[in-house]
Amino acid sequence: MNSRLGKDGHPPSGVPTRSPFSPLKIAVVVKGYPRLSETFIAQELLALQQRGIELAIWSLRHPTDSRRHALHDRITAPVHYLPEYLRDEPGRVLRALGHLILRHPAGLLRTAAGWLRDLNRDRTANRGRRFGQALVLAAELPADVPFLYTHFLHTPASVGRYAASIRGIGWGFSAHAKDIWTTPEWEKREKLADARFGATCTAVGAAHLRGLAADPNRIDLVYHGLDLSRFPAPPDRTDAPARDGSTPTLAVEILSVGRLVEKKGYDRLLDALATLPDGLHWRLVHIGSGDLKQSLRAQAERLGLSDRIDWRGAQDQATVIQALRQADLFVLTSVVAGDGDRDGLPNVLMEAASQRLAILSTAVSAIPEFITDGTHGLLTDGTPPAIASALERLATDPALRLRLGWAAHDRLRAEFGMTAGIDRLVRRLEEAAA
Repeated sequence: MNSRLGKDGHPPSGVPTRSPFSPLKIAVVVKGYPRLSETFIAQELLALQQRGIELAIWSLRHPTDSRRHALHDRITAPVHYLPEYLRDEPGRVLRALGHLILRHPAGLLRTAAGWLRDLNRDRTANRGRRFGQALVLAAELPADVPFLYTHFLHTPASVGRYAASIRGIGWGFSAHAKDIWTTPEWEKREKLADARFGATCTAVGAAHLRGLAADPNRIDLVYHGLDLSRFPAPPDRTDAPARDGSTPTLAVEILSVGRLVEKKGYDRLLDALATLPDGLHWRLVHIGSGDLKQSLRAQAERLGLSDRIDWRGAQDQATVIQALRQADLFVLTSVVAGDGDRDGLPNVLMEAASQRLAILSTAVSAIPEFITDGTHGLLTDGTPPAIASALERLATDPALRLRLGWAAHDRLRAEFGMTAGIDRLVRRLEEAAA
């Protein structure tokens, strides 16, 4: 399903060409849009829009969050929703198939053969749904769009790859965390061979993908970074009360922001909190939702922690930022889940650093690429005793929290701004769509 340039170095017949004076048009395929948990995608889309790229968003799923970030309101790209389940829009799928039989018969035949090979190795309903969504995308994609760019290497990349193959245009991807570590190796190898470029947001992810790619130079390390213009200047924490947990009025406020799923390690955090000394006063504020909400609340109840935890559910970014400014320390105890899923470099760590908030996390995946243990925060091995020891150390030492918060903020500004990554991504998109 290779859709590269022809043997003469020019696009195959039927592939749109672009005047150097016209804006670059890119179709972006995402799993769901908008999503509260994917501010890094929204930040990137807005930055590409501000660079003059004409975007259209194609989403495999409808939104499920009851709130949205103000950031989403600044993105003016049209949003198209593909059939989430083929049974919901059979007429749309059939019309797409008929259109492609008439307009792109060779591409359809070639891609169907490739899809059948994939289906033989992955006999799932999801594989069939991906192809049906790709039919609709290929049929409805405007003729003057020369390139498909997908966020996530698993399902969105499959849909984008099939659609690009049918239409005879190029595609590329941005890979993140779960999609890298849970996609079968055969599928990653074939997608890496077929995509014109791939970007990923961690050095550990880039090394893994380069090891599977026939051409490692096609894989770019592009940190999301943080658009600091969207965040207020950090509060002056030297003027804040030196809360050290010694009395109820000096109780330490611990903040965590993350989905309630296995890879975030919240069960271990709760076990750690339960072992803190009785005389240490603290409260935990959690922002986020997820499949483990009920079981984690039940665990907190069993451990006698419920009256010390404020479960606030999913919130927009303005509310998250306010919570970061009020907290004394930030905790994210990421782990490797049983199915291999893990975090990449969670953006929320950079958001915490933007407000000079001391960070406690784990030495998992790409987190040490941003946080050096003892310099920019504290990292543990993710076991409850280690988490508890680090929590107690940070809670009782306001001066240490100040030092770590300042260092993380300085590193964020010096090495993890957004501009360099967007510059590189724009160059890749322009080259791939040329």
